[in-house]
Amino acid sequence: MQKIVFLVVFILATATDVQAQEKIYNSFKTTRVINSHAVDMLKKKELDFRITHRFGDIAGQAGGIHQLFGIDEAADIRIAFEYGITDNLNIGIGRCKGVSPYRGLFDGYVKYRILQQTADNTTPLSLTVVSTINYSSGLAGNNPTIPNMYTSDVQRLSYVSQLLIAYKHGERFTVQLMPSYVHRNLVAFDDTNGLLAVGVATHIKITKLIAVLAEYYYIPKNNERTYLNEKFHAPLALGIEFDTGGHIFHINVTNSMGITETQYIPYTLSDLAQGQYRLGFTISRIFKF
Repeated sequence: MQKIVFLVVFILATATDVQAQEKIYNSFKTTRVINSHAVDMLKKKELDFRITHRFGDIAGQAGGIHQLFGIDEAADIRIAFEYGITDNLNIGIGRCKGVSPYRGLFDGYVKYRILQQTADNTTPLSLTVVSTINYSSGLAGNNPTIPNMYTSDVQRLSYVSQLLIAYKHGERFTVQLMPSYVHRNLVAFDDTNGLLAVGVATHIKITKLIAVLAEYYYIPKNNERTYLNEKFHAPLALGIEFDTGGHIFHINVTNSMGITETQYIPYTLSDLAQGQYRLGFTISRIFKF
């Protein structure tokens, strides 16, 4: 009898310990929030094919019915392949049309998960680092006020380093903090090569298959910078996520025209107050090998 009691206690204790150490997956539904990376990772040998599109302005001088509220215009388009080398190490490559001042962008990233939140909050946060590099293949310009007068390939490069810190509460709510550093090798004469930013994002599950997303970046030096006599603005995006079973589909509204971090963090010129916001969407399809 004592042996049976001991065996039952041992099994229950083991089960409790396993439950306590259970890791939390799907803090977000995919590896992205809207524009930004999420702490979530592709699993080993998973390939994610992603298509991201930004339309033109919905309102303001460039929007309205004559452009079908931006549907007739393509602000930016990105096609990308992302791959899970391991469950904690991902890489990705992409190509986007780009917006001023960078055109014809190739991008690549390396993403590594340091910590993963557990169900009992023994590890209370998920922690991931991302390093991104962009190369502009667009033609060199001849206007000294626009930072695309390339004289070497090195000047075409820009980089972003981010620390993603996320906490998931229950089954429905996730919040993520994103301290970021952007470095551009060529900038305008009144700009600085390095730029700090702090982003915040959230994912709120409405139903099993539908969620609401939001993200925002605060850039301390934005008020000190101008581009062709225009002011920079903080990038803001709101979206709805649909899980179709085979695809993850995002529809969003954002004031950023660019899709990659080296564009929407330092070069968001659209003013929400002037109607300069646009529809966008992302389709993600994961293949397993």
